Parts: sequence; C-alpha cells; structure tokens
Amino acid sequence: MNGTVPIGLSTASVYPESTATAFRRAAELGYDGVEVFVWTDSTSRSADELDALMQTYQLPVISVHSPCVLMTSRVWSTDPVAKLARSVDLAETLGASVVVTHPPFVWQRQAGADFSAIVAELQSRTDVRIAVENMFPARVRGQEVSTYRPHWDPSVGTGHAWYTLDLSHTATAGVDALTMADRMGERMTHLHLTDGTGSALDEHLVPGRGGQPCGELLERLARTGFDGTVVVEISTRKATPAARELDLAEALGFARLHWAPGPVVPG
Repeated sequence: MNGTVPIGLSTASVYPESTATAFRRAAELGYDGVEVFVWTDSTSRSADELDALMQTYQLPVISVHSPCVLMTSRVWSTDPVAKLARSVDLAETLGASVVVTHPPFVWQRQAGADFSAIVAELQSRTDVRIAVENMFPARVRGQEVSTYRPHWDPSVGTGHAWYTLDLSHTATAGVDALTMADRMGERMTHLHLTDGTGSALDEHLVPGRGGQPCGELLERLARTGFDGTVVVEISTRKATPAARELDLAEALGFARLHWAPGPVVPG
C-alpha cells in the first residue's frame, strides 16, 4: 500500500477456512499483514503457532480481534474482561499494534457497567491500542433495541482512547459513516474495510458492493495523514474457494485504488 498504512486481511474473511489458510491467502494475494480473529480454531489462540505462520509467510500480525462475538462466547472463559486481557497479551507477544473489541452484551452486566474504566485501566498498562468497535442496534417489531452496554456506538458518552470503525456496522445501524468517523476523530486508529446495503443483517460485503462511502473514507484518511491500520473484514462463508479468492483480491484492489496519498492536509 502507498504510504505507511498497511492493508491487512482479517482471518474471519476466510471463515470457515482456518487461520493458517488465511495467512496463505493473504501472502498469495499481496496483503501487508493479518488480523487474527480469535475463535475456536486453536491456532488463532496460540502465540507459537501464529509466530510460525508469520515466519512461514513473512507477514506480520497487525491486529488481534478479541473473542467477543456470540460464536466465541466460551473461548478464553466467559468473562469479557479476561478475554480482552488475554487478547492484549497475545498482541504484545506477536508485536501487533491494535486489539479490536466490542462493547459488552447487555447480559454481561458487570462488564457493561464498568466498561470504560476497564478499557482505560488495561490501556494504561500497554502500548497496544485497544480500539473499541462500533456495533449496531437490533430491530424488534420495528423498534430499535440496543444489545450492547453502555451503547452500541462506543463514541457516545464517556468515550475511549481508541476506536475501530466498521463500515458494515454503520450500514446495519443506518448511520452516516463519515459523521461517525468525524466524531471518533484522531482516536479512530483502525478501519474494518467492508460494506453493507443497510439490511438488518450484518452483511460484511466486499467494499464497493454496498452503499457505504468506502472509497471516499479511504481517500479522506489518506489525505489527512491517517497513521492507523486498515483491515479487510468481509464475509465469504457461502463462497466457493475460487470465489472467495476473487472476493479477497477485489477487496484488496479496492483499498489500493482508493488509497492515493497526496499532500497531508489538516483533517
């Protein structure tokens, strides 16, 4: 990628294929690094196995995604604080600069009540950027219901030192992605490059196939000197292996096309 900002591939983008396969695909297609999505694949939780993959494919792990989704509810315990702390430990061991985490679910009451303080305390003990990701409300009988605490939009209220902006989640939430990026400001350190049409489903489309301003946002970040990380996080779970490879290549091509740094100007 032009400039100093890497484009990584989330290992979630090859699901249900393995973490090891994600490294191979990333290397073959020319990605600059990998985001490790920690899940039930034991390799995703092993620093030694991940380090071996880094050496084999000569790709860094640029970020670690904490196991904070429903499918990983029992990975590294059921305690969201323990999950996040172990994710930070893994990132430090691998040399990753970012840990992505979600706000707690509503039923994780203690973590939800103390989330800002928990993240701040962990952040005070590490140079890894703990980047809290924007989520989306559920819709029940036409009404919006937040399944996250303290809020599905982490930039509302107390706030955090660092944020991840996910463009599939802005689509599902029905919010303006550029406005959210402005609200996050310089604390936005990580971008999940993906897309969505505004469906109630969290689509994670190849960027350019939905209605989100993916290209415009990339161009803006390039112009304003963004120094964080960009990771392709798309859903290919229903694709054939050949179609999956084409989707991953298209997403990378989109990112490189729209990242065209000119003179850095104030954001």
